[in-house]
Formats: sequence, C-alpha cells, structure tokens
Amino acid sequence: MSDVANDPFPVEGTHHIEMWVSNAKQAAFFYQHAYGFVPVAYAGLETGLRDRASHVLQQGNIRLVLTSPLQPGHEIGTHIATHGDGVRDLAILVPDARAAYAHAIEKGAVGYREPEVLSDEHGSVTIAAIRTYGDTIHSLVERGNYAGAFLPGYRPLELPADTDFAGVGLRDVDHCVGNTADMNPWVKFYGDVMGFTELNQFTDEDINTEYSALMSKVVSSGDGKVKFPINEPAEAARKSQIEEYLDYYGGPGVQHIALETDDIIGTVQALRDRGVPFLGRPGTYYEDAVKRIGPIDENWEDLQRLGILVDKDEEGYLLQIFTGNVQDRPTVFFEIIQRKGAKGFGDGNFKALFEAIEAEQALRGNL
Repeated sequence: MSDVANDPFPVEGTHHIEMWVSNAKQAAFFYQHAYGFVPVAYAGLETGLRDRASHVLQQGNIRLVLTSPLQPGHEIGTHIATHGDGVRDLAILVPDARAAYAHAIEKGAVGYREPEVLSDEHGSVTIAAIRTYGDTIHSLVERGNYAGAFLPGYRPLELPADTDFAGVGLRDVDHCVGNTADMNPWVKFYGDVMGFTELNQFTDEDINTEYSALMSKVVSSGDGKVKFPINEPAEAARKSQIEEYLDYYGGPGVQHIALETDDIIGTVQALRDRGVPFLGRPGTYYEDAVKRIGPIDENWEDLQRLGILVDKDEEGYLLQIFTGNVQDRPTVFFEIIQRKGAKGFGDGNFKALFEAIEAEQALRGNL
C-alpha cells in the first residue's frame, strides 16, 4: 500500500474513461446494448453546451464517456479524423487536484487544463488535466463529497426503477494499455510525474511469434488501483500488432481497456449472446493449458466453449479474453478479466493472443 500522507501524487482510482467518437449517440446505444452499460448522464445542446455532446454510461464502478463534436473545425473532429474513434482521457481520481497538477508540472508534465472548480446543486468538483503519450490526457478529478450522477454540467438521466446496473457483470477498470513507438520515456514519465512503480517488464523474447514481437513495461500506482502497461514494437519478420495500431491510429494511443468481472463465464456468455465478437485461439491451446495451469475452480469445457484463456503466477491465476476491434480501424478493443489471486497480465497467454491477432491481421492484409 502507498503512504498517502507522504505521497506527492496520491491516486484513488480511475474516475472515468472518455472516448472521442464520430457519433456519440450511436456509440452510446452500442455500449448499452452490446456491453450492458447504463446511460446515467448527458451534456449537450439541451444543457447549454454548444460545441459537443457527451453521453455518460456506467456499469459497476466503470464510467464510460462518449463525446462527439457539434460543429465543424473542432478539436474533437480533428482528433477523430486522425485517430478514428479513440480514447482521449484516462481520468484519474485524486484527493487534491490542485496539488497533483502542481506536482506534475513541477516534474515536467505538460499541462492541458489548469485546475478549475465546477459546481452545481449537488456540490463541487475540482478538475485539471495533463498530457501523456500521443493525444491522450489524464484528467485529475477531485470529487470530494460531490453527489451528482457524474460531473457538474451534466444532466442526470431519469432511469426506470428496475434498471440493472450490474449489466453483464463488469465491475471495475483493471488496466489500460498504451501503444507507443518508444515506451521508455513514458515509463520514466509515470515514475517521475506520478510516482508510479514498474511492476513487470516483457521483452521480445517473452512476447513473440514466428512473425512479430513486442516489448512491454507495466507501471502502477503504489496501491495498484491504476495500472498502465505500455507497449512498443520490436524488430521482427513482419509487421506487429503494435505497428499496425500506430499506422491506423496515427500515432501513440490507448490500445485496449481491461474490464474486471467476478464471473467471467457469465459475463462472456452474456456478451456473446449480445453479439460481441472475440478473438479466436489456437486449436491446441486448451490441451496445453490444462497441463500448464493445473486445477482451477472453473470448468475447462466452459472455458473452451467460450474461448477464455487462463494463466497463473505465484499468487494465483487469472482468466481473460479479448474482444475484436470496436470499429473498422484495427485499433481499440477490450479485455475481459477475472483475477483469482494472480497479479500478472496473462504472460503465459501472450503467444496465443499474438497468434489470434495475427490471424486477424492476415485477413486485413496487414501482417
């Protein structure tokens, strides 16, 4: 656990993830009906916001904000033209936004939004923002005792009394993965600016197939509530998934968001029933995995039927599966993960995951 009293940049968790998308209303419908999110708040023309519209959805402790421009020539439109639909803001909950922002700037971060107090009848929130890799930012949100549905300026939505906030069982943001051309400066950034520590390091010897490879380092807040794996491509025979992402995203950005569940079999079954596509896996995966992993609580037949991968470390095991891309550009996707004690990121599944992604790349003519 981190010592908050002596931590110059204490972090309390993920506040929200904002995606800038071409049509927020349609995207909200997709995430509601495909992923089980519930619409909870809105800002746009009807709330006095003239240049953009934002739809806020929630499931468990996960808040997803979908924002589109309402006028041509807008910063959001430029972002979408370059990147397609993509993650703009990995917003972090902090106890003191002014202090966090001041510390970040002192340590070399580039400011995007100076600290500002927003208020309405539900209380007040202090928010600031700093830049990180590519066009991604971190909003620093000091929520205090604010009792509104999301943030001041957003209108809460009237929901039926029987609204199911459990959705498909997604509970928390586990980690968010960034793809960059050079990860080391950003690993240093998170260490210097936020006091994050490096948890894991994977080289091209760890993460490779016959055709491609990558290197990755994981940085984490002291208490592990916020974790950011950061990838870079490694030299290989053909184009890696990281190079493909950088080409089609137009630079560094968030590759995937890992969402945690307490019942991955139930969650994945519900997502499949709603039409969410998932990556495949090699035909011999489960024969090898049963020998490699040993006894687990889950039924292996259920895992194989749903395509769920399993990995273990010295503290337990985890179950994970990766969706297909959520748009036509081969960029952003989601991971569904359940941890049964394991603190890792599925190291033993990297080869299977890479081979599945490469199969998709081959279909796109990008391998």
